[in-house]
Amino acid sequence: MSTALVTGATSGIGLSFAHQLAERGHDVVLVARDRARLENVSDALRSTYGVSTEILVADLSDRAETGKVAERVADLARPVDLLVNNAGYAMRKRFLDNDISEEEAVFDVLVRAVLVLSHAAARSMRERGHGAIVNVSSVAGFISSGTYSASKSYVTVFTEGLAAELKGTGVTATALCPGFTRTEFHQRAKLDMSSLPDFMWLRADRLVRECLDDVAKGRVVSVPGPQYKAIVAALRVIPRPLVRARARTVHRPKT
Repeated sequence: MSTALVTGATSGIGLSFAHQLAERGHDVVLVARDRARLENVSDALRSTYGVSTEILVADLSDRAETGKVAERVADLARPVDLLVNNAGYAMRKRFLDNDISEEEAVFDVLVRAVLVLSHAAARSMRERGHGAIVNVSSVAGFISSGTYSASKSYVTVFTEGLAAELKGTGVTATALCPGFTRTEFHQRAKLDMSSLPDFMWLRADRLVRECLDDVAKGRVVSVPGPQYKAIVAALRVIPRPLVRARARTVHRPKT
């Protein structure tokens, strides 16, 4: 039986990955900061799908704790066949209004952890000759809206480069680029999303299913939902000055 490791596995897209991978017969290593929530998810997966689970309590803004997760990913005696780098969060305020330590922490989660865990996984998987890496990026990476966009742009381009480097090894890398998804993400960031029309919202279970199908097909960039496929296609050809001029975020802090 193969093993998947999912970061940010206790809510939203990460939780959906955990359930769908367990449903497909994968044992699952669950990574998040909250032990109680990890234990609840672990119990649910074992009882519902009959798979084995393991929990790793780790804050990926802490480099030492990220290193411990990387050690687990690289463990040849307990191979991880599928890595899902999903952990992430957004900042409520603009870049210049945040303390730099806050920006560094979110950078470590969104960018550095993806880099470190992908490196550990890809080397181990390449040695075994099989495996897959999913890095959860965002449609936001195709626009220019603060450090979140910049981080997600890095994740997408990094994954494209990693996929090229891994070609022919039996290991794949896929960047998942969802748009707005109904999860706890926006509530945690205290963002007012009331003006966003219903058709722009994605469901986590559907986008994860579509992503896993794309992984099976070896696709490097997975953009779920026809509306976001169209948006990304347009953003690839629209002149960047126009993208920058139109990149006013729909996020507004709750009052």
